[in-house]
Amino acid sequence: MSFEALIPLLDYASVLVFALTGALVASRGQLDVVGFIFFATLTGIGGGTLRDLVLGRVPVFWVGRPELLLLTAGAAIMVFFTAHRLESRYRAILWLDAFALAVAVPAGVGVALEAGVSPVVTVLMGVMTGTFGGLMRDVVGNEVPLVLKQGELYVTAAFGGAVAALLLLALGTGRGWALIGCAAMVLMLRAGSMSFGWRLPAYKARPPRR
Repeated sequence: MSFEALIPLLDYASVLVFALTGALVASRGQLDVVGFIFFATLTGIGGGTLRDLVLGRVPVFWVGRPELLLLTAGAAIMVFFTAHRLESRYRAILWLDAFALAVAVPAGVGVALEAGVSPVVTVLMGVMTGTFGGLMRDVVGNEVPLVLKQGELYVTAAFGGAVAALLLLALGTGRGWALIGCAAMVLMLRAGSMSFGWRLPAYKARPPRR
């Protein structure tokens, strides 16, 4: 699959999976179906919208592809009728969010590469695309943001995946394979953090010196 064809596919996948997590948060809040659609849409398109606004892409991706809004609405309605079957909705949110992060970060990196921005901005666009939809979902839903969960690899996973893509490009790998490597790195780091407790050292306050 070509690089140009892979980017919209990643956008569709990230919107769908993030929308499912948004609808699951709505189910935890016992909202009506319109609330489900609102949360699914906010989460699904949030990170990509901010990315496109920062990069000056006009129109933003979902305006040019309005079927993405139908995708988020469909995901919301499906969850509205099936969420009660899940044994643990929070655990489902965690794992779906991990998969969404793993496709949203390379989507952001790919769009930044198309725009021809600097490597630093490319990494930032990958992190932004992957994290801001979930952050808005959790803040609006009055949940503890996964981005800020103490010690877990979340932003670090997004950052590591974006950097991995640039390293693969520097080694001569094609853009499409670089995005696939980015997705694999994000998922490995995030899943390792959730399953095996992978952590970075956290800051611990110490008494000030006299």
